[in-house]
Amino acid sequence: LPAELAYVDKGIVPVLLAISVVLYRGARVRGGESAAIATLDVINQAQFAFMQTCGNQRYAPTLAALGTPTPRGGRAYLSPDMTTGDTVVKGGYSYQMAGTPVTDDSRTCTDVTPVVGYQVTADPTVPGLTGSRYFGSNTDRVIFEGTDTFLGIMPETGPPERGTEIQTVRTR
Repeated sequence: LPAELAYVDKGIVPVLLAISVVLYRGARVRGGESAAIATLDVINQAQFAFMQTCGNQRYAPTLAALGTPTPRGGRAYLSPDMTTGDTVVKGGYSYQMAGTPVTDDSRTCTDVTPVVGYQVTADPTVPGLTGSRYFGSNTDRVIFEGTDTFLGIMPETGPPERGTEIQTVRTR
C-alpha cells in the first residue's frame, strides 16, 4: 500500500504544480494591469495639479517635466521612478506621454514650454506575461483599455477610435 501511495503522490505533484503556475501567471497579469491603471490615474492627477498651479492652465510636456520640483523649495508632481525619461518602464508596463506644444512663448513655473493637451499610454512590456490589456488616457482624465496599443491613436481629448472606458473622471 505505501508504494501505491507514492505512485499517486508522484502523479499529483506535477498537476498541482501546473495549476499553481497558471494561477500565479494570472495573478501577475492582473497585478500589473491594476498597477498600470493606478499609475495612469496618478499621472492624470499630476497633470491636473501642474495645470492648476504651475502651467497657467496648460500641461507638462513630458513625464520628466512632472518630476521637476517647483521653484522656491516646492515638490515635484510625480515621483522620481516615473520621470526618468521619455519612456518609463515600471511594473511590467511601458509609459509614454506626448502633447501639442503651445504656439506662443508661454513658459511654466518650472521653465518648460507647456502643452495645450496631452495623451499618455501604458503598454505591457511582455504582452500576456506582464499584462494582457493596453491602456491610454488624456486631458479628460478618463482611462481606456484595449487589446492593442493606444500609442499613436490616443487623442489629447475625447475617446480614442477603439477601446473601452474603464474609469471616469473623479471630482477632486
